Amino acid sequence: MDTGSRLKLVRESYKLSQRELARRSGVTNATISLIEQNRVSPSVSSLKKLLEGIPMSLADFFTFDQPPREHQYVFRANEQPDLGRHGLRLLLIGASVPSRQMRLLREQYAPGASSGEEPIVHAEGEECGLVTRGTVELTVDGSVSILSAGDGYYFPTTLPHKFRNIGADEAEIISANTPANF
Repeated sequence: MDTGSRLKLVRESYKLSQRELARRSGVTNATISLIEQNRVSPSVSSLKKLLEGIPMSLADFFTFDQPPREHQYVFRANEQPDLGRHGLRLLLIGASVPSRQMRLLREQYAPGASSGEEPIVHAEGEECGLVTRGTVELTVDGSVSILSAGDGYYFPTTLPHKFRNIGADEAEIISANTPANF
């Protein structure tokens, strides 16, 4: 299901008008309408802002119409919702697990793709990861590092950070972070 249709399904399931969701999230009514019509593709940060008005996490949003499965231990490639946009795939492993304590992502960056112009900052938590292929520029708290396949990282997510594929081929990172709410 596409993002616009899913947003409309979630909004209507919570019995919210576009106007009420706009008021709660600080996003314009017109923008919500354009997203629901799939005329605009929201960035991850814009979608998070919208979902704060419900409130709902991105993982819950992308698995909203899927029933939680108890005792599921394996998550096939087609069971990993993509939370990314614009050349960045963020494949969430274990999205349907109730009360997850960590978030595990398979991050795939097209050449030149990044996590966004603005650094990411969380109120709490830690993140670690391993570059499995490609060349990634990692900026943490203003310090820039170039990582290649086999290189890893670990930092508090309270520090501003961002990622960018600076290579000619797709780059991939396997990352984990806490808390799980993304």
